[in-house]
Amino acid sequence: MAATAQASAPPQAHPDLRAVPRIEFLLLALAVGGVALSAPLISATAAPALAIAFWRNCMATGVLTPLALLRHRAELRAMTRRSVRLSLAAGGFLAVHFALWLPSLRLTSVATSTALCTITPLWTTLVLRLRGHRPPRTVWLGIVVAFAGVLLLTGVDLTLSSRALLGDVLALGAGMAASGYFLLGSEVRRTVSTTAYTTVCYATTAVLLLVACLASGQALGGYSATAWWQIVALTVSAQFLGHSLSNRVVKALGPSFVSTAILMETPGAALIAAVWLGQLPPVAVYPAVGMILTGLLLIVRAGRK
Repeated sequence: MAATAQASAPPQAHPDLRAVPRIEFLLLALAVGGVALSAPLISATAAPALAIAFWRNCMATGVLTPLALLRHRAELRAMTRRSVRLSLAAGGFLAVHFALWLPSLRLTSVATSTALCTITPLWTTLVLRLRGHRPPRTVWLGIVVAFAGVLLLTGVDLTLSSRALLGDVLALGAGMAASGYFLLGSEVRRTVSTTAYTTVCYATTAVLLLVACLASGQALGGYSATAWWQIVALTVSAQFLGHSLSNRVVKALGPSFVSTAILMETPGAALIAAVWLGQLPPVAVYPAVGMILTGLLLIVRAGRK
């Protein structure tokens, strides 16, 4: 979801990290902190979930559009029909992702929802396999471990309540939608800058979420000042700070290192939720989350080959 970084030459898969300036690691730490803060912020904001998703994308579009019109107007006009269609479709997947994930945070714990939603690499790997790609054996091992963690985690929530289990299902669906968004976006960004692409994508997402809010009767205003500031903080921390900085440092640190670091979103979000919101999941949740993270780590590390 990188918002402002420009398309550039493909980053090195295995750069010499000893030669990378320390500022790159600091920026990556800020990026991880930004995305980790998003789930607790959403859970704490006293506003309808779909409305939060709409305003997050609406604000991001409002910031991106002037930049795109000033610096990328010619590129926007030159986008092929295929690129436009794929960008619109990616925006649709992103809208589904937000529409499922944000409500899940109100039904189950931040730790559980975040862990189930971040298994996007698993779904992406399966889709690529259906398209003819042959991942290494380690990737399949990672898929098995991650799926076992998912089964254990949903089983724990089933013993708690049907409400928590529904939150799990929504989070899983959100992860699937995110994989569609990432696959389509990666195809568009072969020929289109990130700013031009995300302007079209985020605008599409905002429009679809607005329609969903109006259709479901969710209030788009009347929130407290605290809620509005939390929505602004969410937009800055996740939409811009987290994802933009991730895209900023990937050239220097490499996609494998950055992808592995981003997996820290789950324990980071769980820690913030525990300290800030007092959410302490059952003890059985922790080994399940650990299995999911281990499986994803195997997928990411093996996928770089």
